Amino acid sequence: MKITCDKRKLNQAVLNIQKAVSTKSSVPALEGILIRAQENSVFLCGYDLELGITTIFDCNVEEKGSIVLNAKLLAEIVRRLPDATVTISCDEKQMTAIKSGEAEYSLAGIPAQEYPELPTVSGETTLKIQSGILRSMIHQTLFAVAESDAKPIHTGTLFELEPNKLRLVSVDGYRLAIREESVQTDLETSFVTPGKTLSEVLKLLDDDDSEVELQIGKRHILFSIQNYTVISRLLEGEFLDYRAAVPKECSTELKVSTQSFINSVERVSLLITDRLKSPIRCLFEDGEIRISCSTAIGRANDKLTAQMTGNSLEIGFNNRFLLDALRNTECDEIRVQMSGPLSPMRILPPEGNSFLFLVLPVRLKSSAE
Repeated sequence: MKITCDKRKLNQAVLNIQKAVSTKSSVPALEGILIRAQENSVFLCGYDLELGITTIFDCNVEEKGSIVLNAKLLAEIVRRLPDATVTISCDEKQMTAIKSGEAEYSLAGIPAQEYPELPTVSGETTLKIQSGILRSMIHQTLFAVAESDAKPIHTGTLFELEPNKLRLVSVDGYRLAIREESVQTDLETSFVTPGKTLSEVLKLLDDDDSEVELQIGKRHILFSIQNYTVISRLLEGEFLDYRAAVPKECSTELKVSTQSFINSVERVSLLITDRLKSPIRCLFEDGEIRISCSTAIGRANDKLTAQMTGNSLEIGFNNRFLLDALRNTECDEIRVQMSGPLSPMRILPPEGNSFLFLVLPVRLKSSAE
């Protein structure tokens, strides 16, 4: 194998592919990136048996062939190469030479035959969606994916497809995020994609109207994003009945500036640390939101105005969970709905229901109900 390619293209490809490579594996090939020289192009692949990312880009191919190189070392070498072009060649003993300008490396590679095959997506159904829309949907739900694997199914996001609609749902036991969008489809299906996969997909998506294709199989999903493909296993299990978790009634409703609410919560949260945990107390009354917090360091108070209807209410929240929801609204103004001090807060857009975030309250020690 012998190829000469643009250093910038190679560097970008290796950085993206590296995210799917195992950092520690009993199979050395899984800690590497597969490089395959084809007709006038090079194919790169990273795969950790759960998530696989591949890409292909143009380059000058003098001799076809393939090799697996340690991903971490390859990334460090390519990033530091001095010249705009890179030549990679390997012999029949898998010794690989990397040259750029005056810099030259000789590395022991791993035969491509030892690299596991990527799964194929069988019996697939296909969905096409604009990159910017999918990016927004993933971004607005990824924050609520569970980090602990007490319930492995909740470490992913539920995709629900029904005629002309796509809905994404994430839940972690403390908050819930629902985001829906009109899409052209007649499919009716649902599946759960791991949060780790969606995090990598998000980095590859552009905020534009270019088209992304999703191929959905029985056990795997494949995202085709420009010259990248991301293939991932799907999670199995019983996802939360999220519809039952959303309160139907509402006794207090307000419209408030998103940024003002964020700023106020951030100011009061300055007294909260990893060692000094305390809920923030929110009093909704007379067209105002009064926010306070008390820890061993001291006490903080702040207030902001809001358009309010319904009952006065005092309710407590984990500051981080509330901030995560507010920061992911992506709109200047929000509707907030509540139905009591122990019922979840609903956060919605000013009009419609393109997203719905639920934040569970914290029981306050001396709640003035």
